[in-house]
Amino acid sequence: MSQDLEKARNLTQIIYFLYAASIIVGITAIVAIIINYVKRDEVAGTWLESHFRWQIRTFWFSVLWAVIGTLTSIIGIGIVVLIVAGIWAIYRIVKGMLNFYDNKPMYA
Repeated sequence: MSQDLEKARNLTQIIYFLYAASIIVGITAIVAIIINYVKRDEVAGTWLESHFRWQIRTFWFSVLWAVIGTLTSIIGIGIVVLIVAGIWAIYRIVKGMLNFYDNKPMYA
């Protein structure tokens, strides 16, 4: 494995850890998404590119569902939306990490 690909692999792993940590300490997701966008060109054309796309989509859909859940909490359904969104985000992080450790790209 080339040194550049190994560095990109390590970075992808760190980003997954930052997203996982954001379940407890939300700010780490902000750090992770910034790294995703800043380093995205460095993984272009590799199997890691699909993981970056997976991570970015997970972040933005989590934000979307958090906003929807917060706004609808006034009518009571928001709590359910937030719980389901949290479970979905955990699923995405775990699924991504499992594929990452198996050296498999993520599907779109």
